[in-house]
Amino acid sequence: MTATTPPEVHIPGTKKIGDVILDVKNISLSFGGVKALTDISFNVREHEIRAIIGPNGAGKSSMLNCINGVYTPQQGSITFRGQTFSHMDSHQVATLGLGRTFQNLALFKGMSVLDNIMSGRNLKIKSNILMQALRIGPAEREEIMHREAVERIIDFLEIQAYRKTPVGQLPYGLQKRVDLGRALAMEPQVLLLDEPMAGMNVEEKQDMCRFVLDVNDEFGTTVVLIEHDMGVVMDISDRVVVLDYGKKIGDGTPDEVRNNPDVISAYLGTSH
Repeated sequence: MTATTPPEVHIPGTKKIGDVILDVKNISLSFGGVKALTDISFNVREHEIRAIIGPNGAGKSSMLNCINGVYTPQQGSITFRGQTFSHMDSHQVATLGLGRTFQNLALFKGMSVLDNIMSGRNLKIKSNILMQALRIGPAEREEIMHREAVERIIDFLEIQAYRKTPVGQLPYGLQKRVDLGRALAMEPQVLLLDEPMAGMNVEEKQDMCRFVLDVNDEFGTTVVLIEHDMGVVMDISDRVVVLDYGKKIGDGTPDEVRNNPDVISAYLGTSH
């Protein structure tokens, strides 16, 4: 009898990558006379983990900020699921199905883990504020439905023991999980992660890698990831785009990028 692999085991390279879901074309961004991004183009395919890497100041976070509407690029366009935009505002981006975590945590420190993640359901709540406050009829049923969704995320992230704990009392690594949970509560089709492992120890990074892989594998969520830990990037990414001084210098599989002389030069500090 031929042995079969249990479905819960993740094997890199076995998942099916779909068509292009997000297409970034010729994005240029300047602040006064300072060019943050120059003619950047790349795409993201459905169900892949797409990494954006580069030295400090390369323009990685600026690129994410253009995608999710924080910044307005002077040139270029972004196409998401066939719709092309020269600019999208943050509310529109979230409504279309792009979720985002930020490099610096912006959680509600005095609120519980459950309530922080619940805030990620805001766009999906249909009842008005008065109905929510009075908890009448449809509003009460809707809240129960959203709380059930949040509880599933809490179970997924293995933070059940902290569900009623104020986020400000949690260790940094657990706060990062809550931040991820809040983004997942939006049920995004594409999840933008800005340095999700920054400041973590080795064990915390391993846990976060597992959650990112599981989000991609079990939820089917496409992930765009900025990360400085090259070991993490090379292990979990399907494709990698490399920026340096606001320009694209590499794009391909982890092995292709690893052996790209321009990328090697940039990381060794010899390209400028």
